[in-house]
Amino acid sequence: MPRQTSSKPKILIVLHQENSSPGRVGHMLLEEGFELDIRRPPLGDTLPGTLEGHAGTVVFGGPMSANDEDEFVRRETAWLEIPLKENRPCLGICLGAQMLVNHLGGKVEGHGEGLVEIGWYPLKATEAGKTLMHWPEMVYQFHREGFSLPRDATLLATAETYPNQAFRYGDNAWGIQFHGELTRAMMQRWVVRGAHRFELPGAQPGRDHLGGRLIWDMYLKRWLDEFLRMIFGKPALR
Repeated sequence: MPRQTSSKPKILIVLHQENSSPGRVGHMLLEEGFELDIRRPPLGDTLPGTLEGHAGTVVFGGPMSANDEDEFVRRETAWLEIPLKENRPCLGICLGAQMLVNHLGGKVEGHGEGLVEIGWYPLKATEAGKTLMHWPEMVYQFHREGFSLPRDATLLATAETYPNQAFRYGDNAWGIQFHGELTRAMMQRWVVRGAHRFELPGAQPGRDHLGGRLIWDMYLKRWLDEFLRMIFGKPALR
């Protein structure tokens, strides 16, 4: 019998650790009718030479820096030319956003006073951001570096310690510094495995990560669902 091929459009999911998960982003895209094509470049997975067979891509975070000299970091940063050139929806989250900034000629670096954002922090939408959607007042962060705003990009949301939190470049490229994709199980793993970072200046203790989730996560989840629908739309089955 001929092999059945899926009629669902695919989203390319780029992860950076063996046990990484697309979390709620993956769940929401699946619920919308997309199929996930998961690649892990640090483990040797290749990235496609075109996104003609995909409806878009999401590049997730990771413990490495976008400034690292690892071959996969350089290769992945250069690869972002493909969704930009083909004008395919592209979302970078944390490390993914920082790679996009580097690709666009911006700068990724730590805070001048060594401050980090690890925990829940206030977010403020810009006027441009407000015209697109309603943004959450608090978001979950887990990073030691931030990024400059690329030339010709539009700033959508800002914060105190790292001012550039969300941007849009062109029609279809988006970058966000914070994390909306964490399920409860994912956050618990991060709190356990990242506990050594809670001593860094500006970081919050682990109990505040989980406590803050009880208060603010429902709003972050609602925002993420709307944000993904805005970027990727409703899939048209082929």
